Amino acid sequence: MQTEILKIDDIKSDYEYIKKAADIIRKNELVAIPTETVYGLGANGLSKEACKKIFEVKGRPQDNPLILHISEIEEIKNLILELPVDVKTLLENLWPGPLTVIFNKSDIVPSVVTAGGNTVAIRMPSHNIAREIIKKSGVPIAAPSANISGRPSPTTANDVYEDLKGKIPLIIDGGQSSIGIESTVLDVTEKPYTILRPGFYDKEDLEEYLNKVVYDNALISDNIIPKSPGQKYKHYAPKANMEVIIGDNNSIKEYIRNYSKDTNKKTAYILFEENKNILQKDDIFLSLGSKNKLNEMAHNLFRNLRLADKLKVDYIICEGIEEKGIGIGIMNRLKKSSSHNIRRV
Repeated sequence: MQTEILKIDDIKSDYEYIKKAADIIRKNELVAIPTETVYGLGANGLSKEACKKIFEVKGRPQDNPLILHISEIEEIKNLILELPVDVKTLLENLWPGPLTVIFNKSDIVPSVVTAGGNTVAIRMPSHNIAREIIKKSGVPIAAPSANISGRPSPTTANDVYEDLKGKIPLIIDGGQSSIGIESTVLDVTEKPYTILRPGFYDKEDLEEYLNKVVYDNALISDNIIPKSPGQKYKHYAPKANMEVIIGDNNSIKEYIRNYSKDTNKKTAYILFEENKNILQKDDIFLSLGSKNKLNEMAHNLFRNLRLADKLKVDYIICEGIEEKGIGIGIMNRLKKSSSHNIRRV
């Protein structure tokens, strides 16, 4: 299969590409689409046949449910049994955006989407290209990250091409994802409402519209099996072994100095700009952006893990942060990328 990449700079002038993507979705084939979080591997979310192809192409475990993407809040009505009043208020304020909500599903949602469960995860992306493709398709689009399962999530069309070349017919290039990590996942099927996967929005953001939100205990303790099946698998992992270090600038500097003395490994250092001067001239430095702008860290994280793969390094040292705000979501990704190899220095 030949994989075509079509770049959309302007929806109106490039609308033929929107129509082409929608046509492919309606034919129960796969299209990689841009979203504000990461690129998604899209299929007709109401088609058992189409959604099965997602699992096959990605090598995705069958018990890992898919997220349905919609273009307008009204489209949720046929997909769920009930929309609580407080959740409706939440959606009216935070949709479109990087928030996935889990509801009790209606009968029209295929069991392959929900991994045989009675709940369905739904999101309305803020990326205008994604929403236009969904609207033109006329169906909710199931779209997990457009990569081989376990690999760092794709934030550019080229990332998708590296993983899925020859496996899907079309990639829509909408530029680099603005956020760079996946959406927050909130379960509202029972109270207290529970964050199953941290992301751009944290507990405090959601509690501006809801009385009480808690984190899944599995996010706090490594000894508890997550409620969200996908959270139990290794994710976002580069090819090289990786460790995450957390500390002040002086302790990080000392740790890297000692490490570099004792290793012959080709190492990539993924650090904040403020710590760039720690490294020697020939060291491989990949920037997380400013330590004072954690949105930059989220934006750059997966791209840097993929760059480290391209550089064929033997080892990766990545700077971590305290788990506050969006830092909770970032550290969730880093724990999985490094197989929980986290070190305070």
